[in-house]
Amino acid sequence: MQGKYIRRNIEPELRECLFDFPATAVLGPRQCGKTTLAQKIIADKPAALYLDLEKPADLAKLQEPELFFAQHHDKLICLDEVQRLPDIFPVLRSIIDAQGGNGQFLLLGSASRELIRQNSETLAGRIAYLELTPLLYSEITQSKESISLQTLWLRGGFPDSLLARTDKSSKRWRDNFIRTFLERDIPQLGFRIPAPTLRRVWQMCAHAQGQLLNSSQLGSALGVSHTTFRSYIDLLAETYMLRILPPYAANLKKRLIKSPKVYLRDTGILHSLLAIDSFDDLLGHPNFSVSWETLAMETIIAAFPDWEPFFYRTAAGTELDLVLIRGNRKMAFEFKASTTPHVTRGFWNGLKDLKIAQAWIIAPIDEGYPLRDNVRICPLSEISTIKPAPSRRS
Repeated sequence: MQGKYIRRNIEPELRECLFDFPATAVLGPRQCGKTTLAQKIIADKPAALYLDLEKPADLAKLQEPELFFAQHHDKLICLDEVQRLPDIFPVLRSIIDAQGGNGQFLLLGSASRELIRQNSETLAGRIAYLELTPLLYSEITQSKESISLQTLWLRGGFPDSLLARTDKSSKRWRDNFIRTFLERDIPQLGFRIPAPTLRRVWQMCAHAQGQLLNSSQLGSALGVSHTTFRSYIDLLAETYMLRILPPYAANLKKRLIKSPKVYLRDTGILHSLLAIDSFDDLLGHPNFSVSWETLAMETIIAAFPDWEPFFYRTAAGTELDLVLIRGNRKMAFEFKASTTPHVTRGFWNGLKDLKIAQAWIIAPIDEGYPLRDNVRICPLSEISTIKPAPSRRS
């Protein structure tokens, strides 16, 4: 995929943040395209400086960081894989405050704010955070690359996997990615978890994709306590490999499910861990429907980064796959891996319970159509056109 660049949806917002904040951090999983995006941005800034903190030569330049930053005070400095050097954040604060002005630092990280120690508190008010996901359907459809929805679905959105020459070479890349992540990336973050143990946890989550997380049951199967198992889950979530989707705790007189759901965030990684090598394999696999749910859900959540994602389920069987909340506004989504999707009574009951005015059923179809006045069946290509209803007074 050398030389190929697919424009990312967050690029305009990233440019705005560099203009409005002293520091901007782009966080996301390894190999999702953060470096490529950053190099595209700094190419427009001749004085910019890029340091890859995984390279010993670049890391050595920051042995005396205050001296180094003072020498390059008039440049935008990009620090890649910043989680490798968490102690740099207090220094960045002093440099930012001393120099004044915006657009001083662009930070790239492969771990969440919570996992990068000191980050949130040290640079509070001085930094903007953006999340970069693997490639989305809306990004590839606007690019010059000829990539089908089926290819994205099977291979996932990591650029090297998606743009690989064949499905076999894509699978080989993902297998190597998983191995490197477990054997190198996790230890570099300071965790001493045996790679085979964490791989088994990852595979267990793949087989439990889209199901309620039962840490006690899964921990027992692994031979560890539920608290230890949950710590493994949290680590995979904080490195953007898993999504822990919480239940929506509505103030209703109903028995609500309180356990979260667990999802691998990339369908390509999911398929590798489930030994799904081709689309024919996927079509016949028990996780076919939840694989589609994963692809569609991650696309929607990325399209509405300011909305909080939940699922809704009651003990009586009422359920909504995804509920997005912002203030007093709500949107609901259902995922059906069928060209003729149908929903159950539980879906309609869920809309009634939560008084949701807008809902969408996302299916692998070419053209959307209304099911009812407030419910539309639509393809992934329509997600970018969704406009949430304005807030209403209760």
